[in-house]
Amino acid sequence: MALNTQSFTTIVQQQVAAIQSAVASAATGVAVFLSFVIGSLELARVEAVAGVTMWLQSLVQQVLATARLSTSEGNDVDTFISDFGCPPREQAVASTGQVVFSRFTPTAQATIPAGVFTPNPDGIGGTYSGGAMVLTADGTQPFQVIPDSSQTYYNAAANAYIIPAGVTSAQVTVQAQNAGTQGNVAAGSITTISTAIQYVDTVTNPSAFANGVNQESDEAVMARFQLYIQGLRAAIKSAVESAIDGLEQGIQYEIVENEAIDGTPFYGYFYVVISPFTDTLQEAVYSAIDAIRGLSIRFDVFAASDLTANVTATVTAAPGYTLPDVEAAVKNAIESFIASIPLGGSLLWTQLFSVMWAVPGVASVANSMTINGSNADLVATAQQTIVAGTITVN
Repeated sequence: MALNTQSFTTIVQQQVAAIQSAVASAATGVAVFLSFVIGSLELARVEAVAGVTMWLQSLVQQVLATARLSTSEGNDVDTFISDFGCPPREQAVASTGQVVFSRFTPTAQATIPAGVFTPNPDGIGGTYSGGAMVLTADGTQPFQVIPDSSQTYYNAAANAYIIPAGVTSAQVTVQAQNAGTQGNVAAGSITTISTAIQYVDTVTNPSAFANGVNQESDEAVMARFQLYIQGLRAAIKSAVESAIDGLEQGIQYEIVENEAIDGTPFYGYFYVVISPFTDTLQEAVYSAIDAIRGLSIRFDVFAASDLTANVTATVTAAPGYTLPDVEAAVKNAIESFIASIPLGGSLLWTQLFSVMWAVPGVASVANSMTINGSNADLVATAQQTIVAGTITVN
């Protein structure tokens, strides 16, 4: 229901009309002294009362706005959902990705230190410190080397990446120091080593970073709160979704019911596939689901597997553009598009064709474009995430 609020001018006019009406029956000599011209004492009194009335109106509007989630903002949203026990606003997520350290003379072993992880007090997320640092070419975005047991040259005992003698380069995982989308940098933009690393000369990121997420917006919090309320009826799908969504931003997941991970029927059981995957996140997701699962219902949490997309394409440059620049821009566009495909999503051949056509400076795209050697769509299962492999644009 809309509030029947009034403007300052209307309030003044109504007061003057009421006063004049009240004294209309009085003697003429009395009414003469009630002057409401600009600068008069009576008008000043009326305007003072109108000012107080406007203030009271604003207080009523503020109270009503903060009493409803849909009209709240910022901290009022946070306190509103807190009253219902909903997990708080999710913080920004730092982007991660791979860089390649190289050297010109690989005669000696090189050691690249990784950061040490310190978890947050609530057990969700944390920070790294002490790792080697690299920067984007403009110096605005720092990245820190972090542990990654999936990398070939990572040594857990030393908490470092060790490049053996005779090896010219090594792939290393880094994390943005500035959380949010500002850490989503283009391929080739990380070029500076800001920490002295003996026997290492250069660094670059072959692929774009795209998994940084800004702090949860008011609109996203409101949507998650609705899911949270629906999920209070435990043992239903929305309860599982709410439990996962309440952990942190950037988690992609698929829930599969009544079948095992190998596809065989398994009634009374479900599993969740998550991406990106870490042991810490797996434990957090498992604990969150376990708190709301139905009695005797069994479940598991698995990591998504990577489905590599190798793309080959041929383009020509429009007048005023150089072909190498256009090819590099097309490659970046392809990598960014593939990185945006959600868990279980597919890479459509025609859609990728449109992505390349949308790049400024592209005059034509040859129909010979292939995805993994074919001009067919690359279809992922619920357990797979499509990742960019070798992107060749010529």
